[in-house]
Amino acid sequence: MPDADILSVLEADLLKLPLVKINGRIVQVVGLVAESQGPDVRVGDLCRICFRDGLHDLDAEVVGFRGERVLLMPLGDLREVGPGSDVVSTDRPLGVAVGEGLLGRILDGLGEPIDDKGPLAATGFYPLHAEPPHPLRRQMVDTPLSVGVRVIDGLLTLGTGQRIGIFAGSGVGKSTLLGMMARYTTADVNVISLVGERGREVREFIERDLGEDGLKRSVLVIATSDQPPLIRLKAAQTATAVAEFFRDEGKNVLLMMDSVTRVARAQREVGLAVGEPPATRGYTPSVFEMLPQLLERAGAGERGSITGIYTVLVEGDDMNEPVADTVRGILDGHIVLSRKIAARNFYPSVSVLESVSRVMPAVVSPEHMAAAGRVRDLLATFAESEDLINIGAYKSGANPRVDWALRHLESVRSFMLQKVHESSSLEETITRLEALAPEDS
Repeated sequence: MPDADILSVLEADLLKLPLVKINGRIVQVVGLVAESQGPDVRVGDLCRICFRDGLHDLDAEVVGFRGERVLLMPLGDLREVGPGSDVVSTDRPLGVAVGEGLLGRILDGLGEPIDDKGPLAATGFYPLHAEPPHPLRRQMVDTPLSVGVRVIDGLLTLGTGQRIGIFAGSGVGKSTLLGMMARYTTADVNVISLVGERGREVREFIERDLGEDGLKRSVLVIATSDQPPLIRLKAAQTATAVAEFFRDEGKNVLLMMDSVTRVARAQREVGLAVGEPPATRGYTPSVFEMLPQLLERAGAGERGSITGIYTVLVEGDDMNEPVADTVRGILDGHIVLSRKIAARNFYPSVSVLESVSRVMPAVVSPEHMAAAGRVRDLLATFAESEDLINIGAYKSGANPRVDWALRHLESVRSFMLQKVHESSSLEETITRLEALAPEDS
């Protein structure tokens, strides 16, 4: 047989042989990062670190490279990882199982059930990283979405497919407000992500704030504060991926994330661990790259929508700190909760004059907009003269606008005050709002 024919036969036989995957091996562990020599992977790939006992292993994500070494961020505890541990590539990025069976379920940061209700009845698989909808193919935001809270439905009306932030310090009622909206909203599905919460507060939110009725049409994704930073970061992406599945099914989804500040802090920890330089107030550049990529995934799609409500935990009640300032510039409005109002035992503690819904003019009637404008005018007029009124220096008749504000102030406050288990439909809210503070009285 000629040499050329022999080579052709050998080449054909070689192509039939099964490929052998070359594993990597751990060479160093520093802080939150494990470094390995190999395998052949890309940023975002999921790898498996095999322990020496051969009985169990640990998932890790490729977060970068340093020279010839692969930087791995574990999705669990690194304590049992040692030099020489095998690293096996799964040849795929992280994803989450999706399906209608997710409703009423409670998941961890990676989309695994933690509610002791058995395995998920999944029908598909969505990647945790996805591109936002094409900007020219998004539906217009032109339909109001009721959340059952009068001060928001009446004065800061949300649109279906809007993204808005709730800005507040700690302990002013963010979780309670989210629970009210989840119970009373007219959205088809709620997807709620609790990132970096205290373990004690998780069950309280589910049983006290959300309730059984709210849970039935909700999917919860939870990563408590003791979880590794990558798990906390993935919880936000998992919740967004679940919301994208229901949106692609044509549903109107209400995505609530508490809080985006803790997501940013988790990204900061990941960035610092792989050697990123700290920038503004210690936040790394990847934080300000990640935030728009995450938040832009919400909004109206080609069919269905994701209305995003993101809480922002402002440090020291500073509304201009880096994360708050960045998020406010990305979203379509902001709701500010005031510690001063909460201290008066007034809930929801929304500071209407500091809040705005940028899509409200496009989703409400002119009569509704005019009534909301009158209430804002009344609150602003009273705020300007509040100190004089409180010390008794203001005399009735000195200013007709102040007299008008004082005449209707209690009815406006009664409208804004709402008990936790009190629901209000959008129609009822608009009717009450339009009867408030008439100009001709």
